[in-house]
Formats: sequence, C-alpha cells, structure tokens
Amino acid sequence: MDIIRTENLCYDYVTTDDDGNVTEKNTALINVNLTVPEGQFLAVLGHNGCGKSTLAKHFNAILTPTSGKVFVDGIDTADEDRIFDIRRTVGMVFQNPDNQLVATIVEEDVAFAPENLGVPPKEIRERVDDALKQVDMYEFREHAPHQLSGGQKQRVAIAGIIAMQPRCIVMDEPTAMLDPKGRKEVMRTIKQLNKEHGITVILITHYMEEAAQADRVVVMDKGAIIMDDEPHKVFAREKELRAVGLDVPQVTELCFMLREKGVDISTEIIFEDECAKAISELPLKKKTADITEEKPRDFADKTEETVRLENVTYKYSVGTPFEKTAVDDVSLSINQGEFIGIIGHTGSGKSTLIQHLNGLIKPTSGTVFIDGEDIHSKNVKIRDVRFKVGIVFQYSEHQLFEETVAKDIAYGPKNMGLSDEEIKVRVEEAAESMGITHLLEKSPFELSGGQQRRVALAGVLAMNPETLILDEPAAGLDPKGRNKILGLIKDYREKSGKTIILISHSMEDIVKFAEKVLVMNKGKVFCFDYTDNVFKNTENLVSIGLDVPQITRLSHRLKESGIEIGNDIYTTERAADRLFSLL
Repeated sequence: MDIIRTENLCYDYVTTDDDGNVTEKNTALINVNLTVPEGQFLAVLGHNGCGKSTLAKHFNAILTPTSGKVFVDGIDTADEDRIFDIRRTVGMVFQNPDNQLVATIVEEDVAFAPENLGVPPKEIRERVDDALKQVDMYEFREHAPHQLSGGQKQRVAIAGIIAMQPRCIVMDEPTAMLDPKGRKEVMRTIKQLNKEHGITVILITHYMEEAAQADRVVVMDKGAIIMDDEPHKVFAREKELRAVGLDVPQVTELCFMLREKGVDISTEIIFEDECAKAISELPLKKKTADITEEKPRDFADKTEETVRLENVTYKYSVGTPFEKTAVDDVSLSINQGEFIGIIGHTGSGKSTLIQHLNGLIKPTSGTVFIDGEDIHSKNVKIRDVRFKVGIVFQYSEHQLFEETVAKDIAYGPKNMGLSDEEIKVRVEEAAESMGITHLLEKSPFELSGGQQRRVALAGVLAMNPETLILDEPAAGLDPKGRNKILGLIKDYREKSGKTIILISHSMEDIVKFAEKVLVMNKGKVFCFDYTDNVFKNTENLVSIGLDVPQITRLSHRLKESGIEIGNDIYTTERAADRLFSLL
C-alpha cells in the first residue's frame, strides 16, 4: 500500500500587494507524480532551490497544492477536517533541531506532541520512554536540551516525532549541522526505525553516502523529478548528476576514473566493501603500489607568525553549577599565508577557540597574540584587531541586513573610516572575488542561500583582513554550492596570500583545501600537523568521534585483502593513480 501519493502536484510561491493582487509568482514544483510504499526508505536529492523542502512540506500538509493532489494514507491533504489525521500519520523533522525543541527538559519535549494530540497521561509516559529508548536517549530524559550536543538534540527531535506514533517520518536535512559522529547516530536511528519498526522514512539530504543507504533515490531539478531508481542505478549516472549540481560517493567516482583509463570495472558501486571486492578481482600485476613520500603542500617558506595562543583557557558560566571548560590550556601558532583546517566533534571547542582570535571573547586565562601583540593589552585597540582578523560565522546569511548587496559589503569599510572612493574599490574587488558583481544592486534577501553566503563573505573580505576565519561556510549547501564557495576561498587565498582558517565537519573538504589540520577534542589540542600526517592516523580520529573520507576507508579495506596502496589515501585522484600503477 502507498502511504504517500502525489498526482500532477504543482506549487507556486506568490507575493501579493496590499489589495491581494499577485505581484510575483515563483514555481517551485511542476507536475510531480510520486508514490511512496509503506515501509520504504526513500532518499531525495537535489541542488538548493530544486523544490525538495517544498515537496516535503506537502507530505504532512504544511503546504497544500496550487494544483494537483497529495494523498496521505488515502486522505487528500486539502481536506482541512482531516489535518490531525494527516499529521498523526506523517511527522516532520527539520534541519535545525533547536527550531523544534520547545521544553526545558528532554522528556517534557518528547511529551509535547502526544499531549497536543490528546493522548491519555499514562500512555504519554509509555510513549515518551519508548521513543527515547528507540533513539538511545533514555538516560538523558531529565537533561536540559541546551546541554546536549547537536546529534543528541536531533535524536530528541526525532523522539518527539516517534512519540506521536507516525507511520511515516519525513526528515529535511537532519544531519546538515552535525559532526560525523552525530551524523552516524542519526543515520543509525533512521535505519533502525525503518528496518526494525517498519516506519516509512523520507530523507532529504546533500550527503551522497547517506542517500546510498536508502532503498530508493529520487533526484529533483527545477521542481521536477528527473531520476527515480535504486541507489546503485542512480549513482551510476554520474555525468547527469554532476550536471544538476550533485555528486557521487567517492568509491563511485574512483570506479569512473579507473574506467576512463581503460580498466574493466563496474560503475554501479557505492560502498567501500563492494569497491574493495571489485578491485581485488582485477588482473593486478602486483599488490603493493610504489609509494614515494610526498612533500607537504605549498608550506615550507611560511615563517612569519600571525597568530599565537599561549595557554589559553576559557570557561563558561564561571562560579555557577553550569561552569564548563570549553577551551583547555591551548598553545599553538599559525604563520602568515597558511591554510589551516580545524576539525573536532560538536562541543570540542572549535567555535569558542576562533572567537578568541579577534577578541569576541577574552580568555579566562592565557594570552592571544596577533602579529606579536597581546590583543588584550592596554595599548591595543580591539577594534583594530577585528579589522585584521575577520570571522564569517556558520549560516553567515544571518549577518546580512542592508537594502542592497553593495551597501552590505560596504558596511565594514565604512566603519574603518575609508574614503568613498576606497570603499567603492573594495566593494568591487570583494564582489569580484566572490563572483557576485552582477548582484550588487539586488537586495541580499532576494538571493539564494549560496549567493547570500558569498555576499556575507565579500563583506568581510572588503575589510581586507590579514586572517580570514570561516566557521562551516558550506553547511547546508548542495555539492555544487559547496565546491563553488570553497573554490572561491581557495582562489582568493592564492591571489592574496592571506591566512585562512577553515572549520568544517566535512573531512573531504578539509583534505581538499587545508595544508595543516588542527584537531580539537574536549577543549584540548588533540593534534596539529600537516594534513597527510593527521589523516594517516585513522584510528586516532575515529576514537574521538571523527570520521575519515570514504576513500580512506577503502584503502584500509584493500589492505585487509592484501592490496597495499598506502595509508595516505584521502583523495580519489591519489587512490586512482596508485591503483592504476598496480594494473
């Protein structure tokens, strides 16, 4: 039986004037026909703005069609009298768990929906306990939600939906803001709900490895469904996926690279164990690749120190029962022109650490030096430090506020007291470096998420800081948007020679761009070394809740089967070169 069915579903976002006349119409969905059988795990892929979230909101009648029909368990979602029945059947989990958590205690939060549905108190108690056990959060039932990690909060949000006892759960990018451990926790919960409890799961995601675990993958573009098949078949259409701004799992990309070099290997491969098996069956002339130690990338001549921390410790809520050490005795130095990646689990101290670098917070103890000066000494103006060290926060679009893009970018230079002529030059240069010159006269609030990120970045670049800090600049963006914004940052750094510090939960992004990686764990420096050296120690990273790229995991699988391509594999290009040398 189909739990969800759409028939020629169309949806338009309309803007009206004061008299109710339509002034603007944006078509988000065009003739979408989709059936979801009960018990299926369906993944939905597509670039930002393709209509995924709009479609998801139709599944529990948050939106109703402009034309066409949506049926949930046979009920027309346009039937307002049956709205409670629809929302009992289909529960929604959104990208940011903080937007769904409403109570001060975890178990009260999970009880919120059943209470609103009029469930008897005794049954509510049973449902809450059962839901928390299903997501492995029962021991946290009396905790405050704000004390939990991102992954734990998301599991509480999922528990709140489970307590409603829906037959279908729709999840709109539930792992976008989570670290690798949190993503694994949520995916494990999703699969458990689907396989063990028979709940239909519809997962919207930008992570190809998550989509690969589904029973079926639907791909959207420009408001329409353009692919609908099982994961192996969908990801085998690599060129078509890339043409619509998407990606494929790293092992799939590797198989395509090998095939282009004439190797007879299937491209319907999405998991590392499948890939390892296929490679082991190839006619190899030898089983150990010739490995020459590669020199650290682009790094040797950078000796001028720009940032130094000496024994920096920071504590939140000092002197209260909630006192917590977020940064614990951190000492390190960063040289001019380096590209540094920072990784660590949620709550490891990454964001707290970077806020010390331009004086947004002051250490509880220890010293922060920028260009050799203690930034909290009496003779240093903190305002000047902030012009030297620019920070672009996660969801940087929230930093936008002006009428036009040009005015938003100009805001920082104006505060620096620059002349109108110099401001104009800086705005144009910053806009050009981010590829948004054509948007200068538009309102920043009319732009897509990826464009807004680039405007926020340009606003910081216009101040010409010596050090640029980026906190998850690509979070929530599709693969094309992610590659675009990180590529622009890389180009800017190469042209300007500025120091870049990038925080990311994507190991693939870190290994692609960073020369050196700082790993944080429980407020301390776990290690700080060249990228190659950090990712050679896979077991160490996994032990503190981090992950390594899928291609790295493949190299370990190959080693187990007697094929040695090195322990420094974290890009598909390097894996392909080493494997080709064995053929």
